[in-house]
Amino acid sequence: MLAGIVVSILFWSRLARRDDRLLAVYVAALIGAFLGAKVVYFFAEGYQHLGAPDLWLQLATGKTILGGLLGGYAAVETAKRLVGYVGVTGDWFATIAPVGIILGRIGCWFHGCCVGKVCQPAWFTVNDAAGVARWPSVPVEILFNVAMVVVFVLLRRACKLSGQHFHIYLIAYGLFRFLHEFLREEPKLFGPITGYQIAALAVATLGVFGFVRRAKAVRVLVRAS
Repeated sequence: MLAGIVVSILFWSRLARRDDRLLAVYVAALIGAFLGAKVVYFFAEGYQHLGAPDLWLQLATGKTILGGLLGGYAAVETAKRLVGYVGVTGDWFATIAPVGIILGRIGCWFHGCCVGKVCQPAWFTVNDAAGVARWPSVPVEILFNVAMVVVFVLLRRACKLSGQHFHIYLIAYGLFRFLHEFLREEPKLFGPITGYQIAALAVATLGVFGFVRRAKAVRVLVRAS
């Protein structure tokens, strides 16, 4: 996570030279992402530790990328309105977010968290600390985000779907996480559904909403011109 923040600071510091207001947008994104990551984690899983001896440790370390995306998006939109910045920032965040998540998931890999479900040993399984074969949830998510980085690099070079890249990422990541949760070892809220799957659908819905809203705004500008 810290590595992801450092990378984002290096990237955003270059952009902020164009407009001082972008610094406020970035700071808001960090704060919103942190708070969102904590809040969604609590409602998806953290509440189970209420009254437990390790309550404060779990609340201090627990967080979720899905909540970070939701909180970060809301904070960025709010900050842009407050500072009067009307430019598009989503394409930049679409570059930053996957790289940051890749670095964060490398941390998950070394720490042994976010494990997949127990599987029969096969060429694709990974062994946990106890030597149990599991679905490679962390490597799969890293590969997904590597693929998204490649997609956005190609879109930027081709000047395609400008202003929509982050919305595309929200849709893709939300749907990916919803399906991938069925293969992860996470606490269930009801039936096979986890709190993270509800958050994943919220992320995908937010992406669809943002994509449609941006597309309508572009059509209005085209007609006006």
